Amino acid sequence: MRKHFIIIIIAFSCLTNVYSQKGLELGGDIGMAWYFGDLNTSYDLSKPGFALGLKARQNFNERLSISGGFQFAHVSASDANSNNFFEKNRNLDFRSNTFDFNASLEFNFFPYKHGSKDNYYTPYLFTGFSIMKFNPKTDLDGTTYALRDFGTEGQFINSEYHLVSAAFLYGFGFKWDLNKDWSINTQITGRKLVSDYIDDVSGTYPEFVGLETLRGPVAVQLSNKAENSEFVSPGLQRGNGKNNDVIYILSIGLMRYFGQLQCPSISNPAY
Repeated sequence: MRKHFIIIIIAFSCLTNVYSQKGLELGGDIGMAWYFGDLNTSYDLSKPGFALGLKARQNFNERLSISGGFQFAHVSASDANSNNFFEKNRNLDFRSNTFDFNASLEFNFFPYKHGSKDNYYTPYLFTGFSIMKFNPKTDLDGTTYALRDFGTEGQFINSEYHLVSAAFLYGFGFKWDLNKDWSINTQITGRKLVSDYIDDVSGTYPEFVGLETLRGPVAVQLSNKAENSEFVSPGLQRGNGKNNDVIYILSIGLMRYFGQLQCPSISNPAY
């Protein structure tokens, strides 16, 4: 009886494995990151940041899989690089490390199977969501400041924007086997944030006397770094809150395939 029970359990596991998944992959990637938002409206690609990630992928079949991972990226931008008069005079800048946990559903354009002589490469699309931690900073007179702490757009104390944001994740890539165990994946991933404050810029200039009273003189200097303050006054546009910030990452990575449960052949037990 015990032997039959063990055989049934193994058979059930094998059938479940065949129809539910085709194996686990683990790996990492390295790449370049770009920020697009109020301080990079011209989509300048000349100053990418560094990106590094870890990834796990569960294959359901030759077309569909789910993946989850962790992504680090450093992004920055400066009005000094803009050709727009308003932006150049605004003279703001920021930099931030970002830490991101994400999950996505992937679709392979071609059937893809590790170890296959025919189906060993495919382009793919993916979409999902992520949760990102960020903290915009800048330098003033040789000192680094975390911008959120100074309410640069007039935020009241304890009413500052959040440093964690959800994001809609999307992208496309290409993967191909090196052998039955290892594959290379290259992809471009976009993250459209719910927040518009990864750069500390979104709304209008605050009332500077009130800001100085509430946060101190450094807050005013961080809020208004304009080269010509004649074009700056409370209530005037500082950023565009209608378009939330976006981060793109171009990466290349190595994935290790761990395979699926190997099921022994089932034959009639000997008596």
